[in-house]
Amino acid sequence: LEGDAEWEKKIIELGEALDTYIPEPERDIDKPFLLPIEDVFSISGRGTVVTGRVERGIVKTGDSVEIVGINPTTTTTVTGVEMFRKLLDEGRAGENVGALLRGT
Repeated sequence: LEGDAEWEKKIIELGEALDTYIPEPERDIDKPFLLPIEDVFSISGRGTVVTGRVERGIVKTGDSVEIVGINPTTTTTVTGVEMFRKLLDEGRAGENVGALLRGT
C-alpha cells in the first residue's frame, strides 16, 4: 500500500463505509456527571489527575465536581480535561478521560 494512491483511496472508502454502517452509540449525557475513578496521578506543579470512563453526563473545564468515596465528600474544580494526550473542552459519557483537579 505504500505510495499506491489507488489503494490508499480504497482504504479511505472502506473507512467511510464503516462509518455509515456502524451506528453512533447512545450516550447518557442528560444525567449528572459520574466518573468512576480508575487511577490517580500527582503531577508536580499541576495537581492531581484522575482517570476513568465517564459513565454519564458531561464534564467541562471549570466545572465544580464532588469526590465521593470512603473519605468525606469534597468539592473541587476541574482545571483540565484530556483524552489520549489531547486537551479537550469537555468529556462526555462513554469516553475515557483524565481530569485535572484543583487542590486535591
